[in-house]
Amino acid sequence: MTDKSKGFFTLPGEAGYEDLTLELAEKWGADVIRDSDGTVLSPRILTSGYEIYSTLCLIRGVNDWAKAHRDKLQQNFLMSDPVIASESTVTIDLLKGYFREQFEINCNDDPKKWWQVFDRTTGEEVPKDNWEFNRETGTVVIKNAKKWHKYTVNFLAYRIWEAISMYNHITNNWGDREHLMPIDPIYPETQEFILSHLEKWLQEHPHTNVVRFTSMFYNFCWLWGDDPEHLRYRYSDWGSYDFSVSPYAMTKFEEKTGIKLTSEDFINKGLLNNTHNVPSPKIRAWMDFINEFVVTFGRKCVDLVHKYGKKAYVFYDDHWIGVEPYSPRFKDFNFDGIIKCVFNAFEARKCAGVTGVETHELRLHPYLFPTGLKGEPTFKEGGNPTKDAKNFWVKVRRALLRAPVQRIGLGGYLHLVKDFPDFIDYIEELANEFRTLKSLHENDKPYTVPGKVAVLTCWGRLRSWICSGHMHEQPQLDLNHVNEALAGLPLDVEYISFDDIREKGIPDDVKIIINCGRLDSAWSGGDNWKDPEIVAKITEWVAAGGGFIGIAEPTATIFSSQYFQLSHILGVDREIGRTLSRNKYKYTLTEKHFITDEVKEDTDFGTEVDNVYAIDGETDVLAEKGGNVRIAARKFADGRGVYFSGFRFNAQNTRLLFRAILWAMGREEYINRWTCGNFNTECAYFPNSRRLVVINNGENRETTVINDDKGNRIEVSLEPYAVKILEI
Repeated sequence: MTDKSKGFFTLPGEAGYEDLTLELAEKWGADVIRDSDGTVLSPRILTSGYEIYSTLCLIRGVNDWAKAHRDKLQQNFLMSDPVIASESTVTIDLLKGYFREQFEINCNDDPKKWWQVFDRTTGEEVPKDNWEFNRETGTVVIKNAKKWHKYTVNFLAYRIWEAISMYNHITNNWGDREHLMPIDPIYPETQEFILSHLEKWLQEHPHTNVVRFTSMFYNFCWLWGDDPEHLRYRYSDWGSYDFSVSPYAMTKFEEKTGIKLTSEDFINKGLLNNTHNVPSPKIRAWMDFINEFVVTFGRKCVDLVHKYGKKAYVFYDDHWIGVEPYSPRFKDFNFDGIIKCVFNAFEARKCAGVTGVETHELRLHPYLFPTGLKGEPTFKEGGNPTKDAKNFWVKVRRALLRAPVQRIGLGGYLHLVKDFPDFIDYIEELANEFRTLKSLHENDKPYTVPGKVAVLTCWGRLRSWICSGHMHEQPQLDLNHVNEALAGLPLDVEYISFDDIREKGIPDDVKIIINCGRLDSAWSGGDNWKDPEIVAKITEWVAAGGGFIGIAEPTATIFSSQYFQLSHILGVDREIGRTLSRNKYKYTLTEKHFITDEVKEDTDFGTEVDNVYAIDGETDVLAEKGGNVRIAARKFADGRGVYFSGFRFNAQNTRLLFRAILWAMGREEYINRWTCGNFNTECAYFPNSRRLVVINNGENRETTVINDDKGNRIEVSLEPYAVKILEI
């Protein structure tokens, strides 16, 4: 075992708090001190003997250049709020409802070339001769409008306040600090400036060991509103490319691909191109174009960092659009490390699974901010950051038993911890625990059940461990909850797409396919389920012994006579009003089944799908409510199918999903191999070192029994949130 008392921990330092910084660096066993957005490190910290991470965002913090080149600011398409025509002339205030400190109408590029006006009642574009833009008032006037029809304008806007800086500014009450503007590196002039600015920065930071890019160039789409009390965040999506748009880039894209894009390709009837929508071929091509650009220019920046003898890390979040850590191009950046802020297990797995870098580092929560992402108090009166840290850590820890990372750390403003001594003590305990868990993965890999579990989505590997962005509490995001459960289970998990199945079939080592999501979402699959090749290939695979698990509205599309296109495997379908005249099979509840053997209390699946019915007597209905099937199991030739009407992450549901996977694999006996009998606890067995790690995921004292691979019983008692390591 390696020394577990020091290292692998990054601490946020702060000028003016040198004694606190160095004291906590010693207490927490830090080997690195970093700055944060809004802080600097003093000479005393820089020369203290610790490695130094310096945060750098290449597209903000250069306001003098940005002000002199306002036409090189980043921009995007916005859709105006809809207006109902009560007369034949309609006037639309373009920025009404938007936060005017974030956006400014682009008056430089010809509106008649790049903008579009739509009659959203008919779905038709309004002829360009029927509208005019008034630069002075920021309005569009539509003539010859149809009364009582709904009209909107797609228009270009510059972003005059960079979104992450804007959030930090407002959250931390930075008062009259200058608003930082984002510049767009798509332009050759901007690239030249960024490289010269970066080289000057590198020369001026001799103490920096690691340049931590935050992240690269384009932020996820985050539209703010002008009503902070009721609708501050109008729209946000961590996977959207809507903030990477400009007329220059669209022109270059057309030259390269031959594909002409319009504003409506991005506005998409007001939906924009959020991660939940099935991506159009045009948008996938745009994503690939931006990814290629970001990697190509990003590599020049990384090479410059290496030229000065420093390492280059990238932050997964914020300006990660185009970086795509699960893209085949990611390795071409030549980054030394990747950093991911995490709330939970699937985000930790998202970081740990990235290839092409040597170091994976987690930025833990809570951030050292006065408030959290939802505005809740953290490091101020009413906050309990110690409890928050414990709750976040027990989720992350589940993932770290399954997939290792090399480092952890904190971000924010260190002085805020002064009034929370219990937090200071807990982080020392947490850091030591991390170092212990990290050491277990050295020359070892935890036991997993034989056979891979593949999660099937439109995105496949590109969006591994992703469903929108941070956290997973949003209604109807069942897949995030499934990801969270899978992240800590003894399973090998991968992500495949419908295109993968078309082009390569189903991999031989995959034993389970999970399809989870709502109708027409990228997660369920949308129109992909109208493709007979997809349906036939999966049906053949299940018949030959595969296992298929569907959750919420799996395989759903309005096509043919069924709603679930694999209802013959799942054993259920959903009534949506099209087949009301068809009488439904009257099933008898199956009260005893392997899948539900450990259910102790009513299953909470969150926002469930209703009106699900059994298709015939071959389906075992394991749970129902008010005539609605909630859990079903069915044998199909040599394979098996399972259906859940929804999913929410908790201890019981995680065990339920694990049992469903084992049953669908036909490997029920593995429930008694290296699995905790008490589902409030979990374990991981490392066969090379013969070490068994047992964790308590809750606030109560727990006792559990684990059976080893020879059938021997191992009983373990754990204090709340505790971890024990046993030599077997």
